Amino acid sequence: MMEDPGTGALAPFDFEHILAQMPELKRFGVTIKAASLKRPIDSSDVSIATWQEIADIIEDHYDQCDGFVILHGTDTMAYSASALSFMLENLGKPVIFTGSQLPIGRLRTDGKENLITAIELASARRDGRPVIKEVAVYFESRLFRGNRTHKFNTEDFDAFESANFSPLANIGIHIIYQHHLLLQPSEEPFRVLKKMDDRVGILKIFPGISRSVVETLLNAGDLKGIILESFGSGNASTKQWFIDALSKAISGGKIIVNVTQCNRGFVEQGRYKTSALLAQIGVIGGADMTTEGALTKLMFLLAYESDLVQLHRRMMTPLRGELTVSSQWM
Repeated sequence: MMEDPGTGALAPFDFEHILAQMPELKRFGVTIKAASLKRPIDSSDVSIATWQEIADIIEDHYDQCDGFVILHGTDTMAYSASALSFMLENLGKPVIFTGSQLPIGRLRTDGKENLITAIELASARRDGRPVIKEVAVYFESRLFRGNRTHKFNTEDFDAFESANFSPLANIGIHIIYQHHLLLQPSEEPFRVLKKMDDRVGILKIFPGISRSVVETLLNAGDLKGIILESFGSGNASTKQWFIDALSKAISGGKIIVNVTQCNRGFVEQGRYKTSALLAQIGVIGGADMTTEGALTKLMFLLAYESDLVQLHRRMMTPLRGELTVSSQWM
């Protein structure tokens, strides 16, 4: 983002102007090519079309570039990083999202350090191959798996966390990679899968939620999938109308995935009676997926998988390291 000198408001800017703000990038021992969206936008306006445009850019330049750094607004960065992780199959090069809490142009901006380090991470090689071969988020001295991140802080430079999965690297005087955590691509060729299904919704339950609110969402238009944000380790109301509403939606072919509202922890359906009922009616336990990861994964699978049994199986199977496998969580 750049600050309008007249109004003080923040507005998106073209990446081509970044060299004027950061001449130190010219000192890198790598060739940096810039590509921008056709129309730069605020990250609050990110859509499936935006993700597809980013995927197009990566696909068009994949063979010519050793890695990719994506400058992105922080508000929806976790959604975009999660979505791109599913769209880029058999990724063999780094795709690193970064940004800043203070806009480029401000004296104390964190954007310069974030961008410089992200470029260093994207160009890092070991035995002639890229160290990172997945979609990641770099922010404030830590590199996270993209589909494990969540923005939790609007005030500090330390804006992101990955509560259920350790950082892929910690960056201080030295860069300490956790090589055992890094994804390794299969032998299959890289391909871009750009379809995403927007017929999804998020139902965040709360004490006192009304029947009309729940049923309005579950019965909305051509909705195909719902992320249920539940309490604690996957618990929800045992009121009969609530269970019946979810059961009716599932019987009608809708997919419901249960994730926790807590920042850290996982869904363990059946640990308590309140979550056992959800498992009995066919709600999928989302294990330790973030809301952002679960939502974009569901959008991805709905676009490519028509068989409900197969979709259920793939939703509970890690595709890009987005969840930890444990049979007790399902």
